Amino acid sequence: MEQIELGGVTVTRVKEYYGPAGLTPRAFVPAGPEDAWHGGGAWHAPDFLDPRTNIVNTAIQTWLLRSEGKTVLVDTGVGNDKERPYSPVWSRLRTDFLGNLARAGVAPEDVDIVVNTHLHVDHVGWNTRLDGREWVPTFPNATYLIPKDDFDFWNPENGHRPLLGRGNQNVFEDSVAPVHRAGQVRLWEGGHRIDANLRLDPAPGHTPGSCVLTLASGTDRAVFVGDLLHSPVQIIGPDHNSCFCEDPAAARATRRRVLGWAADNNALVVPAHLGGHGAAEVERAGDTFAVKGWAPFTRYTPADGDEAQA
Repeated sequence: MEQIELGGVTVTRVKEYYGPAGLTPRAFVPAGPEDAWHGGGAWHAPDFLDPRTNIVNTAIQTWLLRSEGKTVLVDTGVGNDKERPYSPVWSRLRTDFLGNLARAGVAPEDVDIVVNTHLHVDHVGWNTRLDGREWVPTFPNATYLIPKDDFDFWNPENGHRPLLGRGNQNVFEDSVAPVHRAGQVRLWEGGHRIDANLRLDPAPGHTPGSCVLTLASGTDRAVFVGDLLHSPVQIIGPDHNSCFCEDPAAARATRRRVLGWAADNNALVVPAHLGGHGAAEVERAGDTFAVKGWAPFTRYTPADGDEAQA
């Protein structure tokens, strides 16, 4: 099952890539306990780690929401044909993402809203597609909701020096600027209400403008957290940042706050990159958290053979 109902909102998982991220656990989450990645329970291989290579497995996926008659995409993955000289795993991919979106019943023209939780390479790629030699909006009728703090931070004209260094090279130019020039971007700050079910709120730390999307419909709750966490290792160890967090202290504080809210409100936590069942319910466990249960999406691992083709 790739689709669930949360109150009046339908949530569908749309795959782009499931496979190796090119990093070991120690490189990916430097402070995370190595034995947690290799243990049993909620974080066992092969969902999040290839035990043969000791390389982290990742999922690149878009969350498709249908709410109040609108079609909303949360993050747009890596994209095809993108030149990524300092992120070779994501360079010049050729995936069937648009085919997977079509199989979920959505054509590019049907999308009303695109949410970019932040502007890293693997969250904005399908904002645009290559048309001849030009990058054009993939979703011609959509409003792209982009946090203003991230737009300003990643705009090369502003001269910021991100932790990611050159890892995000070309991303703003080929995946953000074209939709902005097309007049399809709404820059928001402080919070943004999409509709009665969906709300965007700042969640800084991973990047300055990182945000979360909270779903509250009927008695159901969920929070789409982008890169607030990449692995269940960061649920049991919420102080363990990924190597990509721009502001480590803010990232830890935000992760604890959002996980605490999710635990207290029985909300599904939906990260951008979890393989397996894709999302989890969490509960408090003393000063930390634990996985209470997995979402009812079909469990998926890279062993099922859906890696992207370079």
